[in-house]
Amino acid sequence: QVQLVESGGGEVPPGGSLTLSCTTSGFTFSTTPMTWLRHHPRRGIEWLSSISSAGDDVAYADSVKGRFTITRDYANAALSLQMNVLPPDDAAVYRCAQPITGSTWPHASEYTWAYWGRGTQVTVSS
Repeated sequence: QVQLVESGGGEVPPGGSLTLSCTTSGFTFSTTPMTWLRHHPRRGIEWLSSISSAGDDVAYADSVKGRFTITRDYANAALSLQMNVLPPDDAAVYRCAQPITGSTWPHASEYTWAYWGRGTQVTVSS
C-alpha cells in the first residue's frame, strides 16, 4: 500500500531554515508527481509546492516562492522541501501527498491528492 512518511520538522528561530523529507513506498515513485502541503493552525490546508515525475517542472505557492525548494531523490524514492527564512507564520504541520493519477498540474487542490502522509510539525519561535 502507499506509504508517505515525513520527517525533519522541529523548532527553529525566526529567519531559520529546515529541510523536510518524505520517504515513500508502495508505488512507482519515478512516474508520480509529488506535492507538499501544510495544515496551518489558522488558515487550514495550504498547498505549497509540486514537482513533476521527471523533476523538470516545479510550482510554488506565492507565499513560499523564493524561500522554499522542492526536490526529489529517485534512488531513495524520497521527496524533500528546503525551507529558508522562516517567519513564525510558517509554523504548521507539513505533509507530503501523492496526487491522483491524471489530475491537473500543479495539483494545488486538496481534491487532487490521493494519499497524504501524517505530517511533521514545524515550529518557528524565538
